[in-house]
Amino acid sequence: MAMRATKLQPNKVEAIQMLKEMIQGSNDYVFAEYRGLTVEQITSLRKQLREKGAELHVVKNNFARIAFEELGYTKEVAPLLAGPTAVTFVKSDSNDVAKVLLDFAKEVPALTIKGALVDKGFMDKAQVEAFSKLPGRGQLIAMLMSAMNAPAQNLVYVLNAIPTKLVRVLKAIEEKKAQEA
Repeated sequence: MAMRATKLQPNKVEAIQMLKEMIQGSNDYVFAEYRGLTVEQITSLRKQLREKGAELHVVKNNFARIAFEELGYTKEVAPLLAGPTAVTFVKSDSNDVAKVLLDFAKEVPALTIKGALVDKGFMDKAQVEAFSKLPGRGQLIAMLMSAMNAPAQNLVYVLNAIPTKLVRVLKAIEEKKAQEA
């Protein structure tokens, strides 16, 4: 564990405060090691993540550790803050963000996912991979709405079939009488 200074410099306090604001403004956090990535690769990854409502920031481990501890994430975050660390701050659907990060990591093996905090629960790398394969929140809502809509839609079809059958029967009777006459 790193030594902790008793008095922090004002610029460091400001950096920690900024980190705390970013943490509080996000729902979920994905931690990755970025050692070996070029500036172009990091820029490309940041652009892809911005499209999904997330921001990737390279953080100082001590500052991040202090900020997360002050917000109550002591046990989960400490092992993730070793070596060069980039934190993805997720404001929307973390499932989509995990997919982007893992797809990018397949293309560029220098990016390594360390773990994540999703809904204040810790996930290791394997769990993040499994989480990314699940349908996203939007897809799940669409599936639920489709399942809820199906009985009502079937009822409409059944109710519509009764007058349709009646009209067909009357038309058949009319045609039969026309043939007899």
